[in-house]
Amino acid sequence: MMSRFFSSAKSELVRPEDALPGRDEPMPVRAGHLVLGAPIVAPFPRESEQAQFALGCFWGAERMFWQVPGVLTTAVGYAGGGTPNPTYEEVCSGRTGHAETVLVVFDPERSSYEALVTRFFEGHDPTQHMRQGNDIGTQYRSAIFVASPEQRAVAELVRDRYQEALDASGLGKIATEITDAGPFYYAEDYHQQYLAANPNGYCGLGGTGVRLCGPGAAEAV
Repeated sequence: MMSRFFSSAKSELVRPEDALPGRDEPMPVRAGHLVLGAPIVAPFPRESEQAQFALGCFWGAERMFWQVPGVLTTAVGYAGGGTPNPTYEEVCSGRTGHAETVLVVFDPERSSYEALVTRFFEGHDPTQHMRQGNDIGTQYRSAIFVASPEQRAVAELVRDRYQEALDASGLGKIATEITDAGPFYYAEDYHQQYLAANPNGYCGLGGTGVRLCGPGAAEAV
């Protein structure tokens, strides 16, 4: 993806007063998920719950989550910044404050928020700051945007367990941001389920090799 390796990528969050102004019109996206067939925009099933995760390039991150049993649908977009309805180019400029984010809608009877957070930590390197691998910039930061105090408590619990596992493996400190969810702005249509439409497309995900096996326990793989 041509803009992923710009040497000018920003590594410090823009101040809210300096963020780009954005626009009122939301990004138009297709109605249905290319893999799961479900709608990618609300309304979602009444019994479903939502989660938002940022873990680097959202192409591979979205595929990781749509493969989880119990996930009803996914979409990619921008969260955590101050610019309404930004474009991809604006996000990559570092002047919106947004992170590339995956919206995950799941059935809590078939999956759990804890399982999704665990998958999040295992699926990327949460010790990297404002980057994932060669993808450098604030839009690639590691973040969990929580929708409730209950989600925050679970996210912090799993974070602490994963830190213990990293410590046991001699790895670094988690840099993941855990913060209240704000608006989720859909990314351009061509980003949605990108790796389903382009199976050989770029995926920058790479984990630490440490997996949680239970509370406070881990194994290296």
